[in-house]
Amino acid sequence: MTVTAVDNRTRLLAGLSEALRERSYAELTVADVVRHAHTSKRTFYEQFADKHDCFVALLRLSNEELSSSIAAAVDPAAPWQDQIRQGVGALLSLVQAEPHLFLNWFRAVPALGDEGRELVRAGMAVFVDLMQALADTPDLQRAGVRPPTRELGIIVFGGLRELIATALEEGREPETLVEAASDAVSALLAPRA
Repeated sequence: MTVTAVDNRTRLLAGLSEALRERSYAELTVADVVRHAHTSKRTFYEQFADKHDCFVALLRLSNEELSSSIAAAVDPAAPWQDQIRQGVGALLSLVQAEPHLFLNWFRAVPALGDEGRELVRAGMAVFVDLMQALADTPDLQRAGVRPPTRELGIIVFGGLRELIATALEEGREPETLVEAASDAVSALLAPRA
């Protein structure tokens, strides 16, 4: 069977993710990526311009998967507090599975200059749009919950991101944050009188 370009790209993205388990984005090389992907540098450069290009592609893919997983984890018929806990739990479970990827996402991306800032903004927009969509249901409206404004969504995104990054840097398990993170998000999104 011939390996297609899509297969090579997928293998290289997985190779980058594995390489990030060993060292930070700043420290790793294309050789690390291809070693984990079991490909050649030639194959790498057929798919990506450089390490940076590969990293950006991995982060975009990760962001899409994160959004899909959170949306799938939330039961729109559950009480609003349970929905928040489900969404936060899904987020933290994904971080628990790939802490190396998320810590690099939170810490390395802002150092990438304009493109890094654009990636952060794009990730934030996906997260805020997802929160707004999940909160925009008849059941939640009857409970008095309204979709968060963009500004409130940014606060939630930034707070969760920093809480998770700090826990990872301290060597704490992300899933231990479910209660605190759910309580904070609930307090911000709770129905207003």
